[in-house]
Amino acid sequence: MSLDWTRHLVIVPVLLPLLCGALLVPLTEGRHRLKFAASYASVLGLMATALALVLFTDNRWPGGVQPYFAANWAAPFGIALVADRLSSIMLVLTALLALAALHYAQPRWSRIGVHFHSLFQFLLMGINGAFLTHDLFNLFVFFEVMLAASYGLVLHGYNVARLRASMQYIAVNLVAALLFLIGVALIYATTGTLNMADLAGRINTLAPHALGLLKVGVSVLALAFLAKAAMWPLGFWLPTTYDAASPPVAAMLVLMTKVGAYVVLRIWLLVFPEGAGEAARFGYDALLWGGMATIVFGAAGMLATDGVGRMAGYAAIVSSGTLLAVIGYGQAPLVTAGLYYYLASTIAIAAFVLLIELVDRIRTPGAAMLALTMEAYAVEDMPAEPKGRGVPAAMAFLSLAFAACALIIAGLPPLSGFVAKFGMFHALVNPGPGLPPIGARGWTLMALVIGSGLVAIVSLMRFGVRTFWAAETVGPPRLHAAEALPVAALLLASVLLTVQAQPVLDYLGRASADLHHPALYLDKVLGTPPVPGPETP
Repeated sequence: MSLDWTRHLVIVPVLLPLLCGALLVPLTEGRHRLKFAASYASVLGLMATALALVLFTDNRWPGGVQPYFAANWAAPFGIALVADRLSSIMLVLTALLALAALHYAQPRWSRIGVHFHSLFQFLLMGINGAFLTHDLFNLFVFFEVMLAASYGLVLHGYNVARLRASMQYIAVNLVAALLFLIGVALIYATTGTLNMADLAGRINTLAPHALGLLKVGVSVLALAFLAKAAMWPLGFWLPTTYDAASPPVAAMLVLMTKVGAYVVLRIWLLVFPEGAGEAARFGYDALLWGGMATIVFGAAGMLATDGVGRMAGYAAIVSSGTLLAVIGYGQAPLVTAGLYYYLASTIAIAAFVLLIELVDRIRTPGAAMLALTMEAYAVEDMPAEPKGRGVPAAMAFLSLAFAACALIIAGLPPLSGFVAKFGMFHALVNPGPGLPPIGARGWTLMALVIGSGLVAIVSLMRFGVRTFWAAETVGPPRLHAAEALPVAALLLASVLLTVQAQPVLDYLGRASADLHHPALYLDKVLGTPPVPGPETP
């Protein structure tokens, strides 16, 4: 049976949200149900496609790699999208968070303004394209699509605080985009290519002066990615933005922060592996120590802040710093555990930012909640609070959900955060044959990860005690099923990630092995011919 048709699945995560977003633009605010149905169907299609890509890359496609050449121009000349094990699991994560955020936004947040759903679809197009693209310039294009959509979404349901945070967010990302372009220009001027596989193949042939210029270009490019990944001191913008954004948008911002770490992982392990000659392991130490500094900064921020929105932002900084340090440490078993941590922390923090608004209703139930919301957001067409019942069971749900989020973020047993951190510690202490034993750098990283977990549990439990036990005014909150269900679904995904930890770690181990031994990946991208045209009679 021919599987040629399956290659077209690679382009679906880009085309589907693009077409859906474009079709939703002309629809007016009065067609809200139609817009939600179309947007939701698009995200369900993305989930189905992502799951199919996971299946095909792990079982059907040779080498677990499938390139797709836009306009049928072979690499390195055309636009190449590449699906492999890593990009496919990232697409599943994107679709999962998108479903949760969209479902949460349906009763309320998506009704503010006309173009929420269009912007949301364009955001998904940019994120999916960033995961799939194999060309640095097209990576810039997808980054800009993602950021342009996020600008509108962060401003969605504007108020003074959100407007101020948005201006800071936009300014930082415009500077990062400029650095991105400068870095891309330097790399192209040095190597004559922007295709990642072609760049990896040419790096050993560069003269010393050209290699130096390439390192400058890559360093400038890295500043753009690391600003997005919130590496210290470039992540100052993140807590304010998380705190000001609406909950469904903040949940997607959690993923966008991790896109920067994904790109660093992809480029560094492909272009600067052990066998890259003089360029081998370039920048790894900077990533390691910068990541550890980011962990310290995020942990200090969590301990110092009382605002739960900012606390979520600092938790995201800690997780991003951990990922960057794992990449910089440069060992395949640790990267496997780091990828599991990537999934677990992203899902947990996204659930937490969705939960924050619901927890706030404990102290401001009923009409007081509506009055505070109208005043805080200062929007004339703000929809009324979703109709729900104030019942004691809602209090139990919120407290249990908060406890689950706290356990995962802090890395305490028995949920996926503990599995991830235990996996990282095991990889550090027992690196495997052929790898150097743990040294001072490894012990330092382990101590920081443990310390940041302790700080997280102290900070989160402090907030939990003040909210659930010591609040002066506590009443049964009003919850809408459409708001509670996404939080429950994300926490259920975390439980499944824990129960199925071994199969997931095995899959991520194969993805990590592909990253650290990219020869087959490079051959597949550069050696795949374009699709032959129809035969002429």
